[in-house]
Amino acid sequence: MGSTEMEVGPDGVAVIRLVNPPVNDLSLDVLNSLKENYDQALQRDDVRAIVITGVEGMFCGAFDMTAIRDIQAGKAQAPKQGYVAVEIFTDTIEAGKKPSVAAIDGMALGGGLEVAMSCHARISTSYAQLGNPELQIGIIPGFGGTQRLPRLVGVSKSLEMMLTSKPVKGEEALTLGLVDAIASPAELLSTARLWALDILEGRKPWVVTLDKTDKLKPLGEAEDILNFARTQVREQNPNLEHPLVCIDVIEEGIVSGPRAGLWKEAEEFQVLLNSDNCKSLVHIYFSQLNTTKVPGVTDLGLIPRSIKKVAILGGGSMGSGIATTLIVSNYPVILIEVDDNSLQAGIGRVKANLQSRVEKGEMTQDKFESTISLLKGSLDYESFRDVYMVIEAVTANVLLKQKIYVDLEKYCPPHCILASTTSTFDLNLIGQRTKSSDRIVGTHFFSPVDVIPLLEIVRTEKTSLQVIVDLIDVGQKIGKTPVVVGNGPGFAVNRMFFPYTQVAILLAERGTDIYHIDQAITKFGMSMGPFRLCDLVGLDVEMANDIRYLGYFPERVYKSVLLSLMIAGKRAGESTGKGFYAYNDKREASPDPDVKIYVEKSRIMSGISVDPKLSTISDKEIIEMILFPVVNEACRVYAEGIAVKTSDLDIAGVMAMGFPAYRGGVMFWGDLFGSKYICSTLEEWADEYGAFFKPCAYLVEKAATDAPLSSPLD
Repeated sequence: MGSTEMEVGPDGVAVIRLVNPPVNDLSLDVLNSLKENYDQALQRDDVRAIVITGVEGMFCGAFDMTAIRDIQAGKAQAPKQGYVAVEIFTDTIEAGKKPSVAAIDGMALGGGLEVAMSCHARISTSYAQLGNPELQIGIIPGFGGTQRLPRLVGVSKSLEMMLTSKPVKGEEALTLGLVDAIASPAELLSTARLWALDILEGRKPWVVTLDKTDKLKPLGEAEDILNFARTQVREQNPNLEHPLVCIDVIEEGIVSGPRAGLWKEAEEFQVLLNSDNCKSLVHIYFSQLNTTKVPGVTDLGLIPRSIKKVAILGGGSMGSGIATTLIVSNYPVILIEVDDNSLQAGIGRVKANLQSRVEKGEMTQDKFESTISLLKGSLDYESFRDVYMVIEAVTANVLLKQKIYVDLEKYCPPHCILASTTSTFDLNLIGQRTKSSDRIVGTHFFSPVDVIPLLEIVRTEKTSLQVIVDLIDVGQKIGKTPVVVGNGPGFAVNRMFFPYTQVAILLAERGTDIYHIDQAITKFGMSMGPFRLCDLVGLDVEMANDIRYLGYFPERVYKSVLLSLMIAGKRAGESTGKGFYAYNDKREASPDPDVKIYVEKSRIMSGISVDPKLSTISDKEIIEMILFPVVNEACRVYAEGIAVKTSDLDIAGVMAMGFPAYRGGVMFWGDLFGSKYICSTLEEWADEYGAFFKPCAYLVEKAATDAPLSSPLD
């Protein structure tokens, strides 16, 4: 619910506290209560000045996301246009006849900062965070932020803060003019009270933010800054409209005055709130929160155990990446290798990873030394007697892995978690020769480990629930988003996207230009197209995966000799300098006309003719032909119980495969088209191009009533 509380001190200062723990979200209830208490403070004779603050070291953590989701779902009423920005913040707080000061500790984000900026002064702690991150969820600041922030910090800095959604800390905010003074947490409230009285007595300036013009550039110069920002937005985010809207609204306030800017802000905010991009980004926000809610696991009251030491088998790129991530998060790690040369190479990779952070200014040299001291090397299992978790990251050889787990069972304590990074083998097969099936689990990190934020926690039918709870906790502590999935071919992410490259090859063999395919997919928002991704992974790895899936799903794997022809022609991908693209010394990709020779040869060997429709296919048709099969496979993954929530599949696709967050994830995006449309389209392609496109039973069932593919979020 949330509310505000008011207390009037003997000094005549009314302290109004925003109360909506744990982060003091600015809900509609809080806003209405704020106005009521503020009106009362303005009317009371014993109130001389006003301080607005929060509770428990938190000013206000932004507008209530649950309220936004409820408004979008039609479960709640949106505030009437201009009610908050104009009626509360401008005509009540800012225009009030008694001075007001914001006392800021913790966070003042979004609507919280907009409350503070409507006051006549702001006092903060040095580590307080202040910002307008609304663009992260597809909207613009809607309570006056687009008008007040430029007047306090200038046009350039306000654009940077809003377009990047990056907050500033108290000390920087003071330098910028966003706050007027810094105080310790213990003295914050008393400083704010005195400041408010000083304003009343004329010892401090009474500043109405909307009246400030000293930080605004002359109109022509401001227009140049705004137009430069527009150009950058169009280059970096061509599919997003709301950053351009934000710039337009700022411009309106500069050109036509702040009041006009406030009304334009209110109008555009209402439109953006119900846009597909906003709904998608809000969905991703809640999907990420919900990954740690696993029915039948996290709702049983199990407490995560403390993982005090981790061992990693294998110091290659994956093992060293995991080791780096763990020691940066203060986990002591033992790295084991088969010989001293391999061990030193693995430790060297970890040091290089950390040194890269030092060079980027993300880590001090002292921190480097203390962090690397958490890593120890070993050539045997003797040091594993007191480890709490072992993560196996050795080569993809099932017999080797089986032997390793037999050895681990001998040396590790009985409570030790036995984890594998495999993305290839059945976990039951890996642990087949042990008696420890209850503590065997998959920890599927994605490469590069320090970049990709997803962690697939793969459970078998026998994996202990305690082990899953432990790993969710570890995943969060090392900065990953953990998604719990079932044990099956490709688990969730790789299984969902296994049609991605296969459809692209099908199209190429029938006449679609491969670079047109990649260009259309990247324009859609994917981090890279299927052929560029194939080069990055390696054509040999891609072909091995296809062969593996052929064994699991022979009826829906597209059979082609293109990859084998390319590999035979020494075009195995980025690491070899040539694949579907040619690569220079900096590994920059460029189209290579010689690839057409391989495509033509594959077409002839497969007895396939060029399809005139596919040789002149549009971007929209490419996107649907490449990604509808991904939606179809995601439906299978959900129907088979590999994922327990469709939202887990959405967040997994976004975080591991670069599916654009502003499209809401694979399943959410599918629902924008409707199950009926996707199903009927796939059926048409199945009739024309084969069973590869055949819709799964789950999709067919949903399409019968055009029901959503997604399961509802909590």
